This record gives sequence, C-alpha cells and structure tokens, in this order.
Amino acid sequence: MTCDEARPLLLDAQRGSLAGPRLEALRAHLATCGGCAHEGTADALLTEALERSLPQHAAPLALKRRLAAQWAGAPASPARRGRWTRYLAPAAAAALLLIAVPVAYRWAGGDAGSRMVAEAVNDHLRVLSSQHPLDIESGGIHQVKPWFEGRLDFAPVVRFEGDAEFPLRGGAVGYYLDRKAAVFVYTRRLHTISLLVFRAEGLPWPRRAPDRIGAAQVHVTTVRGFGALLWRDGELGYALVSDVDLADLTRLAERLVPPS
Repeated sequence: MTCDEARPLLLDAQRGSLAGPRLEALRAHLATCGGCAHEGTADALLTEALERSLPQHAAPLALKRRLAAQWAGAPASPARRGRWTRYLAPAAAAALLLIAVPVAYRWAGGDAGSRMVAEAVNDHLRVLSSQHPLDIESGGIHQVKPWFEGRLDFAPVVRFEGDAEFPLRGGAVGYYLDRKAAVFVYTRRLHTISLLVFRAEGLPWPRRAPDRIGAAQVHVTTVRGFGALLWRDGELGYALVSDVDLADLTRLAERLVPPS
C-alpha cells in the first residue's frame, strides 16, 4: 500500500469502518511509514481531544434511527479507537499530544450555530497540522474542481479560481460535521486559508443576524484568533477560515459569494 492509498483510509480506520485485507494492509503500511503514522496520530489525538472537551448532547431518537439505517457499520467506541491508535507511531503520539490538546475548541453560549463555527476552525487546524494537506495540487480551478468527481456525493461550486492576491494551492476531500466536504486551500502571503464546501441541509446554522456580502447573508465571527465566515448558496454551505486579517478574509469572501 502506498501513502496515497493509505491516507484516505486513516479516518475510516479510526471510526472502525475499515476491516479485512484493507485494514491489515493499512496497519502494515503504518508500521513502516513514519509520515503516515504521524498524520494518523495527529488526527486521532485531535479527534479524541475534541470529544473530551466539547459538550455532549443526546441525539433525538428519530435521528438515531435515520443514521442507523444509513450507516453500514457502527462508529468506533473509545476502546476500539484506543486499540487502533497502537498501530500509530508511539513517539509521534507523545509529541503530538502537546499540539492536539491546546487546539481543541470549546464553544460557548446557547447558539447551536456555534457548533458549525467550531467545526470549521477545527477542520482548518487539521489542514495546518497535516504534512500533506492537499490531495490535488493546483493547476487552476478547472483542474481542481473536476478532481472531486466521484469522490463526493455533490458537485462543489466555487466561483473564484484564485489570483495573485489569493492564489489557489489545491484541494482535498475532508469532513464537516456528519458529511463529506470539499476543501479548497488558498493562501494570502504566508497565511493559509481553508474554504470548506458541503451540503447545507440539516445543519444548525447560526441564528445571529448575519452580515451581508454580495447576495449572501454571511455569519462573520472571530474564534481564538481565526476569522470564520459561514454562508449558504442554494443547497451548498460554505465556511471560510484563516488567521489572516479579517478584512482580507472578507475580500476573499466577496469573490466567492454570488454577486448582488
């Protein structure tokens, strides 16, 4: 198994949805590849830190039944995840624990939309901490967007292809809350900017009165030094996150949202 084959399987293995020969092949690869073991450990520790730090709320019975019908296998229990992490490099685990725990974001207040902001920031942190954050290097938006075909259950729509001020580095498949997301990575000088595109339906969107950018109503906030902008456009949702100056992030959003 190569690194390109192994890395998309790390999250499935941590969730307990990978089994059989593919799981054994992944374990064998991690035993000999420090880079993949390092990335797997970082993601596992960040996930566990978030689970410990963020409040837990019981899901409604109807949601549990719907998810049970949709999921082929049950999610990994903490004990099962612990057994999985022993296949990751122990030295990397010890070092990354110092990194993963401080970045766990704890949302406050009664607005359920804060969960969306927290997830967007955490997904951006995963991009920053990954040794290989891009699945497809940018050869332009018309190379990056077609790469997602067959890898997502929706077609991501991105109106801005990047320019000298905000060059597009590439993209990757990620997860946003309970669904897959397209991750587009832009830069502004030395700053990394993550744009997550995902299906908007059924999410707890912020209830606070949004700002207006172009034709979109945009929820703008700052969390732990990261600016986060969330908006909807039809069936798709967008989250734009970076530690770049909020004015710069807003200028990028103006190029991404529908024109007024």
